[in-house]
Amino acid sequence: MTGNRPLRSKLASLSIACLAMAFPLTSKAQMTTAKPAIHNPHTATADTPDPRQFLEEVESEAALDWVRARNERSLNHLRTDPRFAENEAEMLKIVEATDRIPAPSFAKGGKIDNFWQDKDHVRGIWRRTTWASYVSDSPEWETLLDFDALAKAEDKNWVYKGSDCLPPENTLCLINLSDGGKDAITVREYDLTTKTFVEGGFELPEGKQVVTWKDADTLYVAREWVPGEVTPSGYAYVTKALKRGQKLEEAVEIHRGEATDMIAYRTVLRDIDGNYVIDFADRRPSFFEVETTWFHEGREVRLPLPLTTELSAYHKGQAIFSLKDEFKSTKGIVYPEGAVIALDLFAALKYPEQIEPTVVFAPSDHESVESLTLTQNRVILSVLSNVTGKIVSVDFNNGQWTQHTIALPENSSLSIGSADDESDAVLAWSTGYLQPSTLYRADAVSLEAHEVKASPARFDPAGLKVEQHWATSKDGTKIPYFVVMRKDAKLDGSTPTLLYAYGGFEISLKPSYSGGLGKLWLEKGGAYVLANIRGGGEFGPKWHEAGLKTNRQLIFDDFQAVAEDIIARKITSPRRLGIMGGSNGGLLMGVQLTQRPELWNAVVIQVPLLDMLRFHTLLAGASWQGEYGRPDDATEGAFLKSISPYHNLKDGVAYPEPFFVTSTKDDRVHPGHARKMAALLEDMGLPYLYYENIDGGHSAAANLKETAKRHALEYTYLMQKLMD
Repeated sequence: MTGNRPLRSKLASLSIACLAMAFPLTSKAQMTTAKPAIHNPHTATADTPDPRQFLEEVESEAALDWVRARNERSLNHLRTDPRFAENEAEMLKIVEATDRIPAPSFAKGGKIDNFWQDKDHVRGIWRRTTWASYVSDSPEWETLLDFDALAKAEDKNWVYKGSDCLPPENTLCLINLSDGGKDAITVREYDLTTKTFVEGGFELPEGKQVVTWKDADTLYVAREWVPGEVTPSGYAYVTKALKRGQKLEEAVEIHRGEATDMIAYRTVLRDIDGNYVIDFADRRPSFFEVETTWFHEGREVRLPLPLTTELSAYHKGQAIFSLKDEFKSTKGIVYPEGAVIALDLFAALKYPEQIEPTVVFAPSDHESVESLTLTQNRVILSVLSNVTGKIVSVDFNNGQWTQHTIALPENSSLSIGSADDESDAVLAWSTGYLQPSTLYRADAVSLEAHEVKASPARFDPAGLKVEQHWATSKDGTKIPYFVVMRKDAKLDGSTPTLLYAYGGFEISLKPSYSGGLGKLWLEKGGAYVLANIRGGGEFGPKWHEAGLKTNRQLIFDDFQAVAEDIIARKITSPRRLGIMGGSNGGLLMGVQLTQRPELWNAVVIQVPLLDMLRFHTLLAGASWQGEYGRPDDATEGAFLKSISPYHNLKDGVAYPEPFFVTSTKDDRVHPGHARKMAALLEDMGLPYLYYENIDGGHSAAANLKETAKRHALEYTYLMQKLMD
């Protein structure tokens, strides 16, 4: 909550890791009936109006009437299955369990903060305790803010979206509140001492905004100041300084990006103690590019680093950057892509053309740096090596960086939970498919670690095994994937199997424990496969960049190669194989539905992108053109049409019946994608299921009960398709 956090772009909080029908539930055998001519984007000309475009009007009565009708029919179909009630009850028991490990975050004065949800706190509470109390069997918590009580008192559907407390005291906090889970937030000032919102304090109305403390009486705010004054992605590009007591219209402009940017904002760099260091501004021409301007001694200075370089931390006078692309210095020294480098900040600002970085960490071909944070005296890296983790403590002394691995479990998925800026303590999580999450406290100097708490098992792992295999993609690239299945499963293609992947935005997927997956799927004899396809960050920037824009078919080929490999191994068969993915993974699922329908019998498509010729016009879609390409570019647009799921449904093809899951309140990936694709299937006389949560944001669930319901719907669908 208020402890030390990685100095990441504020974009992360806005972005980048992922819910019946107006026709009868018909079988594929009934799909030969003659149909009237329909508007099919696959064959329609570009200037033909799309009759389904009204579904892009998020909360219009016509669109919501369409949604309610499809919700009702799909819910009636799935809820009448006796397994739904069992799945929902089991999932609710898991997500509301009070014996979960409360995820700890270091706070001021050695305290521990936690955001907690259960059956009595479905929206959650922000609470605090001491370390001694935390490690006990019955911690005594002090409630800082109860979001259920707040929502009830204000009659609002508040969803907590984090806080930012003013260092070094960390008692005045900006609380981010979302209506129903949207990315757009309302920001209000809260006093942890009095546990009340500050009367007459800072309060910013709803918007997609970047807000930073400059000092106790000043905020830097990037938001939509004038109606329509946003980038094509819907984000701010104008920052103003807002003084305490001022109205919004009295704020003074201090930075302006370009109207064509993805986002732009001015913010503040602080040291580990919370002291102000310098102002800087970021303008992002695209999702993966950032131009940083430093405001130093009355000058505006830009360092000659690649546009894809990210500022990650400030440590002992060193500005630490993560390289996405190779960098060649003025002395001809080459710093490899994926490396972490550092510069003496003020020396670099004085002589920017003469910078010569030092290397903090250079990953091998099978490594990538997942995250970076700080303790009081160390830089802490979370590193992925062949899709398993390690936590590295890095020291800077006499101009040299030295690295040491912290003694945490090997061959495990490791992640940093929190790092203490008042000591060298690190909280780290270890997990695996069959290993419940275990919390460790480590010392970044001594490198020793000890177990603090272990989560109880949520399912019976007896008789299960985990294996890692490699499939060969169409271009010869080896693609790793994990399989979780029964040891005694017959290799005759009969095992119901769920295949999951994401494949985009340099986001890595690692083995992790899921009580819902275990209880609702693995215990019932199902197998689970996670594919580490290109587009992710498992092996650094090259793994991601291989599938950018017009090369994206490589990502889809990788996924299909994994499917074909598990079929060839006779783990499963197309009759028993289902797939699932969300957001960018929802696009992946839509492509698999249209490109290889014969490979699957179930397709769960969550909060997806599906119309790849209009994605850039819908909500935050324009921000992803660096990943997908530009629909208005002749070459990239032609490729996007060739893979766009909405443009590639064809008559006469036996598609598996997909299940679309989305949210009305998702103001990141537009629900119109799922709506239009489902409506097209309906017009073509093809079966589908559809559920749109009226609240929930991009997670498609605003609270624990809705989360349990969504999972129960998805697993009931998978059981019907793959286990019956």
